[in-house]
Amino acid sequence: MISPTREALLRRARSLAGWRLDELARRYDRQVPDDLRRHKGWTGRLLEEALGISAAPNERAPDFAHLGIELKTIPVDASGRPRESTFVCSVPLAAPDETTWETSAAREKLTAVLFIPILTEPGASVAERLLGTALLWIPTPDEEATLERDWRGHMEVIRQGLIDNITAHDGEALQIRPKGATADSRTWTVDARGEALLTQPRAFYLRARFTQAILARHFPGLTPGS
Repeated sequence: MISPTREALLRRARSLAGWRLDELARRYDRQVPDDLRRHKGWTGRLLEEALGISAAPNERAPDFAHLGIELKTIPVDASGRPRESTFVCSVPLAAPDETTWETSAAREKLTAVLFIPILTEPGASVAERLLGTALLWIPTPDEEATLERDWRGHMEVIRQGLIDNITAHDGEALQIRPKGATADSRTWTVDARGEALLTQPRAFYLRARFTQAILARHFPGLTPGS
């Protein structure tokens, strides 16, 4: 059953705090994989089932399309610090001139995000990972301005045909990194002369220090990332 309101969804997500992934998997008759390298998205699909939703109808739409909310898990250490950056969406490389920040998938995905921290200790199995307290994040005006500035900066470089000049060090909150089914994955973009170029697919990610600051604001006792 789909939660009818944002408040109901948040309550249901918070009711999962303290559950181990194997406990939740048994509840929904799912087998826990040994690792997630070959099972990317498994945790998200399990949580979607637990929260009463199915996958969004298309890649652009947020997971809870009827509420305008995206679901994101954050692996964290024992102190609550994110262990990695957070995938947002694919970068539109094929037609960069046809997208604006206001109409972008990145903005649509980040309008409201249900973050669920997952305690992920070194050496712990997938089954032993522990769900933390969910939070509903809506960007502040300053946060949205930072995201928009990063997005515009990245896309301007791509429009100039200089995609290979972008590194994971670029962007204050929103970075771009390669993302493909395999290391050999390729997609079309344009080079500096405006000619078609095959390159690795790219995706937008929220930096770990950015999500750490979000967690610290919602959970007193954590410190913002540096």
